[in-house]
Amino acid sequence: MESGIVDSAVRPHEILSHHLADDMEAVNALIRERMASRHAPRIPEVTRHLVEAGGKRLRPLLTLASARLCGYGGPYHVHLAATVEFIHTATLLHDDVVDESERRRGRPTANLLWDNKSSVLVGDYLFSRSFQLMVETGSLEVLDILANASATIAEGEVLQLTAAQDLRTDEATYLQIIRGKTAALFAAATEVGGVIAGADAATVKALRDFGDALGISFQIVDDLLDYWGTSSIGKNRGDDFRERKLTLPLIKAVAGADEEERSFWVRVIEKGDQREGDLERALVLLEKHGALESTRAEALAWAARARDSLSRLPEGPIRPMLENLTDYVVARLN
Repeated sequence: MESGIVDSAVRPHEILSHHLADDMEAVNALIRERMASRHAPRIPEVTRHLVEAGGKRLRPLLTLASARLCGYGGPYHVHLAATVEFIHTATLLHDDVVDESERRRGRPTANLLWDNKSSVLVGDYLFSRSFQLMVETGSLEVLDILANASATIAEGEVLQLTAAQDLRTDEATYLQIIRGKTAALFAAATEVGGVIAGADAATVKALRDFGDALGISFQIVDDLLDYWGTSSIGKNRGDDFRERKLTLPLIKAVAGADEEERSFWVRVIEKGDQREGDLERALVLLEKHGALESTRAEALAWAARARDSLSRLPEGPIRPMLENLTDYVVARLN
C-alpha cells in the first residue's frame, strides 16, 4: 500500500484516541449520562449493548480532532462528539432491523437479543437525545449541519433499500447511497468541529471535504472487504452477496457482463435464487472483469482526496494523525 507509514502494532485511531484521551473520557461519561432513562430501563440496556460493544469510536474522534486542530478550548466539542455517536448508534439499531441482521462486531444484535420494536424505539430515543445535545451548544449552524446529516442518512438508507437488488443501479447511484449512509456523518462530524471552534470558511470546507472523502473511501473499502475479507477483520466473505446487496464490486461486474453472466446476476441478486457454488462463481466473474482491482483503485483515489483536503488545514500534532488514519482506512485491503 502507498502509505508505508501505518504502524500495524499501534493503529492510527488508537494513537488519536490516546492523544485525545481526556476528551474521549468526557464524551464517554456524557454518553453514559444521556443514555439513561428513569422510566424505561430497557433504553440503557439496549444502548449499552451497542455503545459499549467496542468499535473505534471513529466519528466522535473526528469531531474532537477537528475542534482541537482548529484551536478550540471550550466544552462543546464533547457534546458534539456524543451527538455524532448517538446518531451513529441510532442508525445501527435501525439498520439491523431493516437488514434482519443477527451479528454486529461479532456479537448478537439488539434486535436479536430483545426485539425489533425495542431496537427501533431506542434508536428513536437516541436521535432525540442527539438533538438535545446539539441545542445545548447554542449554535444554529451546528444544528443545521447535523440535522441535514440526519436527513441525508435516512434518505441514503431508503435509496439503498430501493436500489440494492436492482441491476440497473449504476456507480453514480452507489456513490449517492454511500454519501448518504456513511460519508454524510463523517463530513458532519469533521465540519461541526471546525464550526464550534470558530474556524474560517475555507478551513471548515476543508474539514468537510476531508470527512466526505474519508467516509466514501471507508465505505468502498468495507464493501470490497466483503469479497477480500476474512473473519479476522470482522468480515465474513460473501455476506453482502448472500444478502443480495449490489455494492460497487458487483455493479462493476454487472456493467461488463455478457448475456449469460447477466442471467446469473438476475438469478442470484434480483430473484434471490442462490445455490451452492454461486459465491465462488461470483468471485470468478469479479476477477474476470477486474471489478475488485477497479474498486480498490477508487478507494485509494478517495483516500488521496482526503489527504489533499488535510493539506489545507492548520499544521500541528493532530494533522499527521489524521493523515495516518486516512492511510489506515485503505491499508485494511492489504
